[in-house]
Amino acid sequence: VRVCVVGSGGREHALAHVLGRDAEVVVTPGNPGIPGSVSTPPEEVDSELFVVGPEAPLVDGLADRLRAAGRLVFGPGADGARLEGSKAWMKDVLVDAGVPTAQHGAFTDETAALAFLDTMADLFVVKTDGLAAGKGVVVTEERAEAVDAVRSYLSGDAFGDAGRTVVIEEGLSGPELSLLAICDGDNAVPLAPAQDFKRIGDGDIGPNTGGMGAYSPVPVATEAIIDSLMDDAVGPT
Repeated sequence: VRVCVVGSGGREHALAHVLGRDAEVVVTPGNPGIPGSVSTPPEEVDSELFVVGPEAPLVDGLADRLRAAGRLVFGPGADGARLEGSKAWMKDVLVDAGVPTAQHGAFTDETAALAFLDTMADLFVVKTDGLAAGKGVVVTEERAEAVDAVRSYLSGDAFGDAGRTVVIEEGLSGPELSLLAICDGDNAVPLAPAQDFKRIGDGDIGPNTGGMGAYSPVPVATEAIIDSLMDDAVGPT
């Protein structure tokens, strides 16, 4: 079996390493540190299976184009990837499905966004609506820092069009937990839960970034919590 891994980061390196135990693997575009890297566009790679790592090509419809060409793809189509590609739309999906989620608002106007900030207390969360390579989230107890984030996002100075809409949420305290699932549109099978450490500095300080690490298994992810997440979050959506 020949597998094509799409992407160029540490995630794709790890995927290629594991998949390479049982299959021939090529990685596009890859990087000099990943064996089997090629510069050929995914649509032109001869492969039995495509595994797409990054969010951006999925949001752009790469999986849809490959499937339309008769290829087997592990990765959501553009509609599914929009859950990651638009935080405002994702929040609407959660509300419509009755999934518990933090109080929030989505804004393109600075005045309205800052007025909503004034309804928050203790902990502010400001996010770009679009993809920002894991860096488009500010979590702070300082209103001034939240205001700066709103202004830099909406102006386009920080992340261009990805920040032209901002999502502001109430801050929730507690351990972070990521639970991914493999879905076919009707059924979902959970993968092992993980806990991200997104902040750039030692001691979990500094701004969020997309290039830090995670670990699994997670002690807080009990069987009861996983069952609850599958029933109350994954199932309804």
